[in-house]
Amino acid sequence: MIIVVGATGFIGQAFVRHLCVRNEEHVAVSRRYLDYYDPDRLSQLILDVPADFLINAAGFAGQPNVDACEDEKHECLYANSVLPGRIGQACERSGIPWGHVSSGCIYAGTNRGRGFQETDLPNFTFRSNHCSFYSGTKALGEEVLAGNRECYVWRGRMPFNHVSHPKNLLTKLLSYERLLDVRNSLSHLDEFIMACLDCWKLRLPFGIYHVTNSGSVQTSEVAAMLQSTIAPMRTFQFFEDEDEFMRVAARAPRSSCVLDNSKAIAAGLRLTDVRDAIATSLRDWTA
Repeated sequence: MIIVVGATGFIGQAFVRHLCVRNEEHVAVSRRYLDYYDPDRLSQLILDVPADFLINAAGFAGQPNVDACEDEKHECLYANSVLPGRIGQACERSGIPWGHVSSGCIYAGTNRGRGFQETDLPNFTFRSNHCSFYSGTKALGEEVLAGNRECYVWRGRMPFNHVSHPKNLLTKLLSYERLLDVRNSLSHLDEFIMACLDCWKLRLPFGIYHVTNSGSVQTSEVAAMLQSTIAPMRTFQFFEDEDEFMRVAARAPRSSCVLDNSKAIAAGLRLTDVRDAIATSLRDWTA
């Protein structure tokens, strides 16, 4: 039995879908029906459900984007920093291993072209004095979990797949008037979910995993792929640089980064090349 916390969010719903496909027994928990922010209710849930594993897919990323986190700091801090610690404590007391959905947004840059590995210290955090509030809280959430022994930390990046959704990167790119042309690692949503579930299925060693597709891609490359497939009439315009982007369109700095997923690949997790994953999503696009 698997408990999914945050089951009605974009990532949480995807976990539930894949657990259904795998015929895995699970309990889907949303705050609407159980306030898992309450430590007592959270602990009671874990005691009541005979679970083997727990997935924390809860978090706060702002709507429509991370700029909203600058106004809703309390919610953002609790969901991304405090809640993971509460869940970790409850799981350790009950002896239940678990997985936490984190983010690669705690990095910025390409690490001199090598990509950041799991052992590299995050450089887009409150400690760096240059980050969005969202990224700062995600990094802080990982610091809270540093002592957890039976925990997976899954770092994804800018999820996408073939189904149009406000949280789908491809949908977002189609909705913006101008784009910032930067290089990023990305995570195909369904590959991300399957890889996370396989961590537990294969009983991989606990720890941090970069669950991103292989390689990286420029925003302009993705725009060109959109133009050549589902948006032939769309003309994309770009900001001159990040300074103009911050001056005109954003309140919080963005994390543009490349992650090295070689640990996940070596462990047997199935993550395809990022351009192939985008091409497949566009081929099967569902509005």
